[in-house]
Amino acid sequence: MGIDATARIHPTAIVSDGAVIGRECIVGPYSTVGPNVVLGEGCELISHVVLDGHTTFGKANKVWSFACLGIAPQDLKYAGEPTRLEVGNGNQIREYVTISRGTNGGGGVTRIGSGCLIMAYVHIGHDSSIGDGCILPNGATLAGHVTVEDYATLSANAPVHQFCTIGRYAYIGGGTTITQDVLPYSLTSVERNNHAYGINKVGLARKGFTPEQLRELATAMRLLTSGKLNTTQALEEINDMIESGSGHEHVRYLAEFVKRSERGVVK
Repeated sequence: MGIDATARIHPTAIVSDGAVIGRECIVGPYSTVGPNVVLGEGCELISHVVLDGHTTFGKANKVWSFACLGIAPQDLKYAGEPTRLEVGNGNQIREYVTISRGTNGGGGVTRIGSGCLIMAYVHIGHDSSIGDGCILPNGATLAGHVTVEDYATLSANAPVHQFCTIGRYAYIGGGTTITQDVLPYSLTSVERNNHAYGINKVGLARKGFTPEQLRELATAMRLLTSGKLNTTQALEEINDMIESGSGHEHVRYLAEFVKRSERGVVK
């Protein structure tokens, strides 16, 4: 118990009495470790990490700067009960991640499995359960009581409503709001209706584009986005503009951009 002799604790770090720091752990600068925290063998806190509450880590977890883990739940009913956060092995928890410990009303435990990648600014609310091999990209937000089954992947800025379950191996598209359970093995995404609304006329004028350049660009953009022509036909019309001398360098660049696009363009 206590701090293993092989652990490395930076002089600016604060490790409370009662904390358990396992073999070959690294506690980086300005990190704070609470009295009821257990770090398994080979864990690393990069710097400025806060570990609080009754929090237990398995082996070889790496936590980046300014993550706050095991902190009190964001629940007005919580009154300081000794609830827990349990983390498995080999997880990567990036900058500014927040993970709340459980509440008495929700079972008392927030759980993170093993081999997960939890990217910057992710929030995992109280009493949630994350399986093994999950990926939670930047800004994903899990309300309390959310279950994410093994090998599920969320995308950036995807909020999940409380008590929802994300099925195993599911993939959720970026910015998708989840208010019901997500089928395992599914690709689930909000409908995307992006549209190009002509040229950025005011911004381009401020950057010194001439009226003639703006007119020519507007013409080329209308050919691409009006819906009357498919992309190939629009490019043929734009090439005619260029060959006739009415397509300046910016029109040529626009055509080249469309030609080399591998994912298609927003129209």
